[in-house]
Amino acid sequence: MNILIIGGTNFIGRHLVNTLVKGGHETTILHRKAAHDFGKKVTNLQGDRNDVNSLRPLLCGKSYDAVFDLAYDWERGTPAHAVQSLAHLLTGNCGRYVFMSSVAAYGDGLNHHEGDALADDDHADRYTREKAQSERALFRLHQRHGTPVVTIRPPFVFGPGNPYYREQFFWDRLRDKRPIILPGDGRRLMQFVYVKDLVAALIASMSTANTVGHAFNVANSRALTQAEVVELMARVAGKTAEVVRVPRERILRSGGHPMGPNLYFGQYFDLPPITTLVAKAQRVLRFKPLPFAEGLAETYKWYLRHHKRAPIDYSFEDLLLTRASAQLAS
Repeated sequence: MNILIIGGTNFIGRHLVNTLVKGGHETTILHRKAAHDFGKKVTNLQGDRNDVNSLRPLLCGKSYDAVFDLAYDWERGTPAHAVQSLAHLLTGNCGRYVFMSSVAAYGDGLNHHEGDALADDDHADRYTREKAQSERALFRLHQRHGTPVVTIRPPFVFGPGNPYYREQFFWDRLRDKRPIILPGDGRRLMQFVYVKDLVAALIASMSTANTVGHAFNVANSRALTQAEVVELMARVAGKTAEVVRVPRERILRSGGHPMGPNLYFGQYFDLPPITTLVAKAQRVLRFKPLPFAEGLAETYKWYLRHHKRAPIDYSFEDLLLTRASAQLAS
């Protein structure tokens, strides 16, 4: 197949590109850089996906069996009109238009199925708002113009090459024999998908019948508590985690933030839970995810071989731990 990937040079995209190339697909990536490091088998198109007018000469006269839209601009955002304009430009020239959305598009809540309402247009979080708006815009294109849209909604994605300081956060601390701070009671739910399982679902969505016009939740079926996540992080590393529970209100009052710089539980890992049901992906895409512990073990092997550790400033965590000890003593 002839495949176009919008983005493709980051975490999920790299796994997707490498899998497609190994599968013998003719692969092109469209991104903002003048070159990539995938080798000569991958065609490079340089352009800004947020500026559809600049993309017209790049894409004019070309057709693709599938387009994977993975790119999101974390600095400027990727508004729905940019997603819609690009999909409209490719309408009639692609067999599938697969959009990488997120469970964040639901806004909040547990056990969502694909028919649930997405977040409102005035949602406070830009990422949530833009993913929900983009999905609505794409499905309108499908209804009005026949754009062959498929949307994929993953939760936390983990695996080898993760650029976010998430799995590595815990393993660095375990190897340094540091306590792990657990926010609140540790019962907040988290749902995951292994990056290679997500890529398999993306590829299935481009060729499986009866996927056009549909959204798919793609995740491990069972959500985990934060306490369970820490336990599994330690188990695959062959370590025992010393856990110190600190009230979330105290963490935030002290200056902690889930994105940092005062990080305390993995980058963006301490968020209000959003979980989904995945029966539709299992039924239609034949989605069979690797058990979380097995995917985590593969990720730990990558960590040992490739993770480049920078000096870690533990001063904020030490502050929280000191205050926790003082609270217990009193």
